[in-house]
Amino acid sequence: MAVPVVAAVVLLLVSWQVVVDGPLLGLDRAVRGAVRSARPNAVLDPLGHALSDLGSGVPAVPVLLACGVLASWWWRRAGAARWWWPLPAAAATAVLIPLLVVPAKAAFARPGPLGEPLTPGQWGWYPSGHTATATLSYGVAALLLARAAGPRTARGLAAGAVALALGVGAGLMWSDFHWLLDVVASWCLAVLVLWALDRWLPRPSGRGRQASGSSLR
Repeated sequence: MAVPVVAAVVLLLVSWQVVVDGPLLGLDRAVRGAVRSARPNAVLDPLGHALSDLGSGVPAVPVLLACGVLASWWWRRAGAARWWWPLPAAAATAVLIPLLVVPAKAAFARPGPLGEPLTPGQWGWYPSGHTATATLSYGVAALLLARAAGPRTARGLAAGAVALALGVGAGLMWSDFHWLLDVVASWCLAVLVLWALDRWLPRPSGRGRQASGSSLR
């Protein structure tokens, strides 16, 4: 229970600081200043943009849906009675992402790092949609596959999902697309969803049970 509790506390704290323009936002400015002092960089600039693009709807959502199909096949081979569950779980995640992020962006209406005021009807930058899309899409994809995988494969899937989530967040900050706290909030939000899904999904077999215990908790 420590993981979701910490994620919820951090999410509430960061959201409160964004609303009241609190001192924690100084961390945003410090990180942005450090990044800007290190730019431009002929290698890291293109890498930052490439990592940021991994959090777009394409490729993240197609990867999620494809992994849902593959996971269903794995579950069926593992003998799961409800082998089709990964399909609606993947589809529901794809629908859930904008439902979580878009209303929050509109409610907080936070300007981005460039400081330009929001135009009427424009969404804010908080929380980061690309970070939420990447963390949830790749995280749920890994979780669905890990349910019917061996322990080593499950650990590899979890490590890959974490690396992608961290990489997208780092790319967004390096490219000056988002503040640090925008990214942190989306990570926390995704952790809460993944934690809940990890406990809701059935386990197709003894092997899946062992894998899920070592996957995304």
